[in-house]
Amino acid sequence: MAYQKPFEAQEFDRRVTKVKQRMEKSGFDLLICQDPANMGWLTGFDGWSFYTPQAVVVHLNEATPIWFGRAQDAKSAHITTDLPANNIISFSEPLVHHPTDHPFDELCDLITSRGWGAARIGVDLDAHYYTARAHRHLSDGLPNAAISDNRELVNWARLVKSEAELAYMREAGRICTKTMNNVISKLAPGVPQYEIIADVYHSQITGLDGRCGDYTGLCPLIQVGEGTSTPHLTWTDEPLPDNTLVVMEIGAARRHYHAPLTRTMHLGRPPQEVVQLAEVIVEGVGEALAIARPGATCEDVEAVWQKVLNRNGYKKESRVGYSIGLSYPPDWGERTASLRPGDHTVLEAGMCFHFQSGMWLEDFGAAVSEPFIVTENGGEHLCDVARELIVID
Repeated sequence: MAYQKPFEAQEFDRRVTKVKQRMEKSGFDLLICQDPANMGWLTGFDGWSFYTPQAVVVHLNEATPIWFGRAQDAKSAHITTDLPANNIISFSEPLVHHPTDHPFDELCDLITSRGWGAARIGVDLDAHYYTARAHRHLSDGLPNAAISDNRELVNWARLVKSEAELAYMREAGRICTKTMNNVISKLAPGVPQYEIIADVYHSQITGLDGRCGDYTGLCPLIQVGEGTSTPHLTWTDEPLPDNTLVVMEIGAARRHYHAPLTRTMHLGRPPQEVVQLAEVIVEGVGEALAIARPGATCEDVEAVWQKVLNRNGYKKESRVGYSIGLSYPPDWGERTASLRPGDHTVLEAGMCFHFQSGMWLEDFGAAVSEPFIVTENGGEHLCDVARELIVID
């Protein structure tokens, strides 16, 4: 059975054209994209090969991008993309984890052979998989080029989602809804944390209606008791105790498009301070998403949330949200717009965010977060799970 590509070829053509326009505006002749999400967004390439150097190269005068990577992964590029065969180029196998040489030595040879050795080149300088060593070999191998940070140029091009992308975002939201509701139904004193997380993984991947889920950019997170005072703990083999607070942040992905979600549960009767914090969080999210319309700024949305907190005696220092979409490990954020003071990004219909409304106090924390799409009517919720402190008797 043939591989089912996530989008029509015209979708990728539109994206490449959009990126080239941004390149011209930013003064780049050539981009070297090592972020796997940028590689996938530009070409459709999909494979667990980002642990070795690889890249998608975009030149202003080249009709289609060039995939560059390990030889044994080249077939993945042939299968998952519509790139012409002569634009799928492999580096020599001995360069994998070589003590002195590097795959980008051959990427430099390729660029020079195409007559681009003196190009103005933008690189993903802050991408997770763009290493200092890769940059050094690129700089040494292209001494006549002007190499600089492209400042997430492709990431920013991804910010407004097409209707085809939004369809996957909504599917991910439905899978996440099912997954969180399943987990909530199984929380009980004595249940080991790892069994809860195993259920999360099973539900994430089985998906809905014959549509499977992908691995997510971030693993499921669970905090229990005092652990709820910090947001990024993972599971243990400890059973859930009686009368305790539980916070879970999970997500679901459909064709690598993500919908993350956080909920706070209490086993037994919750203390009043937990009830109060959860009520304030829910109120703040509701008011903030109501103004998440085109024309508002990221800063505006955060200010509404912060106002609700302040009038109830709370304050949050960290950002309250970030853009989401197509992502690969180790994160599901796009590393662009953030809902925080000073971010003047103007919202447009089709942008997607995770409103991460967590508050982490000295002894406990709570979060009732929401992934949403910016629409003319405010933030469209991607998930449908009870928006409250969930009490489990």
